[in-house]
Amino acid sequence: MDWTIFIINIFKKVKHMKNKVLRLSISKLNELKFRDRITQLHSLVFRDDNAVTSKRNFPWGPFKAIVQKEISDHIRNWRFIILFVIISLACMGTLFATMANGMKVLVADSAENNFFFLNLFTKSDGTLPPFFGFVGFLGPLFGISLGFDAISSEQQRGTLSRVMAQPVPRDSILNAKFLAGIIVIGVMFFTLSFLVLGSGLIALGIPPTAEEFMRIMVYTVLSIVYVSFWLNLAILFSVRFKQSATSALLGIAVWLFFTIFYPLIANIFIKAYEPSKFASSRAIYFYEKLKFYLLQIMPNELFDGITSAILVPSVRSLGPLSIEQLQGAIPSSLPLGQSIMLVWPQFTGLLSLTLLCFLLSYIIFMKREIRSRG
Repeated sequence: MDWTIFIINIFKKVKHMKNKVLRLSISKLNELKFRDRITQLHSLVFRDDNAVTSKRNFPWGPFKAIVQKEISDHIRNWRFIILFVIISLACMGTLFATMANGMKVLVADSAENNFFFLNLFTKSDGTLPPFFGFVGFLGPLFGISLGFDAISSEQQRGTLSRVMAQPVPRDSILNAKFLAGIIVIGVMFFTLSFLVLGSGLIALGIPPTAEEFMRIMVYTVLSIVYVSFWLNLAILFSVRFKQSATSALLGIAVWLFFTIFYPLIANIFIKAYEPSKFASSRAIYFYEKLKFYLLQIMPNELFDGITSAILVPSVRSLGPLSIEQLQGAIPSSLPLGQSIMLVWPQFTGLLSLTLLCFLLSYIIFMKREIRSRG
């Protein structure tokens, strides 16, 4: 029986050493500031049950932990808090100013088109821009602020290489940061939309119609896609450049270019082809068509077109129309399905830009050499 006691003692020693290594690994990973969630990741990596089941379930454990960690970091960051407060105050300020000074105008417009709640998003008393104007202007800054230091800050602190040293798939890090940013953006925009709906419900006393509610929800989802483009662009710069300040400046520079400088350059180019007063209607039509397509390159112009068609049901076309196309047209509101079909090219263009930025970020990050210090 001595040999059986000897084997039992060996198994006890191995189990003791395994527990010691597990505690040492957890203490090292706690330095990465993954807090309490990282222990859940280790329980999935070093679990004692079937190895096949562990390998099958392993990738979702680190991914979930990183997503929760990123969401927690975003919410606790003062940068997020300040921008969220600014956007909320700006949107609610223009809403209350419109309801206080222009309630008669809103009710008069609603009597004509039966869309009071949509007017809350598109109308203004003139002192402040409308709700969708603030979203289109401040939304890109919010997306850039969430993504400009997603990878570069991790590399500067030296935590990225330490995470990569663990059994965590490399693509899970980038995917988790992107998903966490989208979740934060989605929560913010749905919160603002429901605040506007609640304010309109209190002011008017009647609930929105089903079509109004669906249009507002579609507009909210499309706003999330628009801000996600700027989030992906900022992540792309964060992956490409090692300094967070460089990626932030490049993101703001691209936003300023499309917001201020590109329209000026496009107008100078368009004026060179401006037809004379005696030009034919066909020449004027092609000139307006050229102007329309040149401005469609801008992401904010794509978003403005989507907003005008979704929140204003009377909009029947986003581009120039010829006289033949206007003949026989009956002025009426389009159903939601037709409005979505109208903005489908703009939506696919915006979604394509978003996916392109994410694809470039993915390729660069997967091929990049990660060292201990940037």
